[in-house]
Amino acid sequence: MSNQPLITFNDGHTIPQIGLGVWQTPNEDTAEVVKTALQAGYRHIDTAAGYQNEQGVGEGIKASGLKREDIFVTTKVRNEDQGFDTAIEAVHKSLKLLDTPYLDLCLIHWPSPWRDKYLETWKALVQLKGDGKIRSIGVSNFEAEHLEKIIGETGETPVLNQIELHPRFQQKALRKVNARLDIATESWSPLGQGQLLENQVITAIAKKHGRSAAQIIIRWHLDSGLIVIPKSVTPSRIVANFDVLDFTLDAEDMSKIEALDEAGGRIGPDPMTATF
Repeated sequence: MSNQPLITFNDGHTIPQIGLGVWQTPNEDTAEVVKTALQAGYRHIDTAAGYQNEQGVGEGIKASGLKREDIFVTTKVRNEDQGFDTAIEAVHKSLKLLDTPYLDLCLIHWPSPWRDKYLETWKALVQLKGDGKIRSIGVSNFEAEHLEKIIGETGETPVLNQIELHPRFQQKALRKVNARLDIATESWSPLGQGQLLENQVITAIAKKHGRSAAQIIIRWHLDSGLIVIPKSVTPSRIVANFDVLDFTLDAEDMSKIEALDEAGGRIGPDPMTATF
């Protein structure tokens, strides 16, 4: 992974700053998508038990011909698998489906506060890390109060918090919390689910740099110090989304994109009120 821009976690491990997300990618298509991405230079794949395509991810890694240790694999514990024993069982199932002896990173997918099981689930991940099944442990969609609870109760700080984050919903307050706690921030739906690709500010910056709108948004995430996992099943777009390592945005570009932030820019569920 020497040719990848890397972010160093608070536990000393590193993660490639750009990865492939496979949310909503059918399992039967996932192997080819992952193989394509790895051949294009990606070394970081982000899946989840809830995506139901972990088997395809494992097959794609095998088909790539790359060594397992050269690929960073993330998966996540589903809400319905929260709890100490059920989370441990779920992670072992993910390991089997991915056909790997270890995970580079495992996340609690949502705090699901109405279940009140995310602390037990975190303790399970701590144990699995100690057992060598997971190298790094983190969370997804956690707000400040959830982070403070698990850290306060266990003394174990997540390495990463994966949250909805894109130019229209920049999560500045939560990013500050993550930074204060030495937790890396990773962006899901980094392109705003395609809603920003026709934005006039973005398209003007794209024209200036001779790049696509998607490439400008991905570069904004990288230049903001964020980990980013754009999703595509189209080979040309998979390649283009990774072809962002040979330019940077200037201060004016960054300022213009920063101004796109909206208080009501959230697209996905609110972690505080989601009941799935």
